[in-house]
Amino acid sequence: MSLERINPAELSPATGFSHAVAATGTRLVFLAGQTALDGAGKVVGESLPEQFEIALTNLLTALAAAGGTPADLARVTVYAVDVAAYRTHVAELGRIWRRSAGRDYPAMAVIGVARLWDDQALVELDGVAVLP
Repeated sequence: MSLERINPAELSPATGFSHAVAATGTRLVFLAGQTALDGAGKVVGESLPEQFEIALTNLLTALAAAGGTPADLARVTVYAVDVAAYRTHVAELGRIWRRSAGRDYPAMAVIGVARLWDDQALVELDGVAVLP
């Protein structure tokens, strides 16, 4: 399996994401949206960074259960109920990402949404991984 991260010089610098990811492998893993739910199904974490870290941990836990690692992520979509708050916390969110998932960024998008399934949820992450 290999992921080639493509960041053309003609595009703005890719900071915290890759513009494109070309994937070759034998197994695709589609990761359901993960929020800051604990094992009992309760949203935990008061702040966006707290919830982001829990949601990312949940996403990576599902990926690991499928046999993957953060380096296998080809695509992640972030759904945020407050994009302005996401932008305000972007440096901290980047530190959380690097600590949990490393510096090989997948293709990513942040999409503003009116609300998520659980009213208390501030952020949700889903993704696609390519495994060997």
